[in-house]
Amino acid sequence: MLLDEPELHLGADIIVPDLAGWRRSRMPEIPDVPFFTLPPDWVCEVLSPSTEQLDRADKLPLFAENGVSHAWLLSPTARTLEVFELDGRTFRLLSVFKNDERVRARPFDAFELELGALWER
Repeated sequence: MLLDEPELHLGADIIVPDLAGWRRSRMPEIPDVPFFTLPPDWVCEVLSPSTEQLDRADKLPLFAENGVSHAWLLSPTARTLEVFELDGRTFRLLSVFKNDERVRARPFDAFELELGALWER
């Protein structure tokens, strides 16, 4: 289940990732609620000069503290995809992909993603 900018209430924190996904086994249907309290399994933040510091220094640690298994940081400016996996209570960087590479990135490594398509306008 993938959602665009879902509002998450994780304990006392309210946070809105650019994209979030839950395994169907954890969220078989999208509940009719104004916000979600179940942490997602995957998040993706699209970095921009105005949000990069917030995404890296504030949001990423909150996602880790709340048990989000995977996080992606996507930078259209740098043309990079950073792939993180939860390792205890913090994220561990698994891979950095760049430019027009074709990639298989956790947790969606069963599918090939063509990064060049993301940079096209």
